[in-house]
Amino acid sequence: MPAKTTTAEPLAGEALLKETCRRIRAARSAWDAHNNAACRGEREKALALYESLSKPEREKIPQVLRVWLRYRSEKYFAPGRTAPGTKRR
Repeated sequence: MPAKTTTAEPLAGEALLKETCRRIRAARSAWDAHNNAACRGEREKALALYESLSKPEREKIPQVLRVWLRYRSEKYFAPGRTAPGTKRR
């Protein structure tokens, strides 16, 4: 079976909104499963997509998802937090 070939076109409009919501939901499900590494990766991707949205587009993202993304970003993944992989004594 040949490998899939996909053209990497940048997302725009409704597709960008759907992908952003999908990434946030994936990060939430990883968080609920206590899979912090997967959550961190999905959250970073979701945040990058979210930052590329305009203000009216951001308002189309459900508020529950926006609040979760902002809360997790500030509380658990802020620059002042301990980096993953560091060991405590």
